[in-house]
Amino acid sequence: MHQTVEIVVNDRMQRGYRYTRSVAIGQAFDPAFLPELTPAEMLSLGVFCGKYMTDCRAEFPADWFEGAKLAPDRPDCSLNYFGVRASVPLRVWIDKGWIYPEDPRGWFQWYCRYYSGRRLPQEDARQIARWKAFKRHAAQIVKHCNPGDPFCRPRQRQALLQWAYDSRIL
Repeated sequence: MHQTVEIVVNDRMQRGYRYTRSVAIGQAFDPAFLPELTPAEMLSLGVFCGKYMTDCRAEFPADWFEGAKLAPDRPDCSLNYFGVRASVPLRVWIDKGWIYPEDPRGWFQWYCRYYSGRRLPQEDARQIARWKAFKRHAAQIVKHCNPGDPFCRPRQRQALLQWAYDSRIL
């Protein structure tokens, strides 16, 4: 039986933000949402040039950060699994309306909170739809690359990793 837990967030982007974890970590996902990587796996592979979640570790399980590739100061894209930058600045996401106010860091923050048990039905449906739409990049890799060639379309492969698709196996 899972116990409901209230989380209070105090980091560089949110002060006093509260949410409830109502389901057990890694459980009770929407049946349409089948991520291939956990947040911990993503962090250990190298995502977002190592600058994601460096100031909000207290919010998530400590074991997510064991082996995480994090940059102490400036973004370091050599930490990314494919060694390339594959994302646009946060300002672009804000300008396009892709940022939900409760998750000012974007999709991966939503995923970490969803994985750890927060449920927001309307926002969850929106983010799951975005995640499903992103899979089109995997189809492009399959169409244009030889199987297992990690040097073909590294930016798309890195971007897929950052959306919990395991592009290493394409």
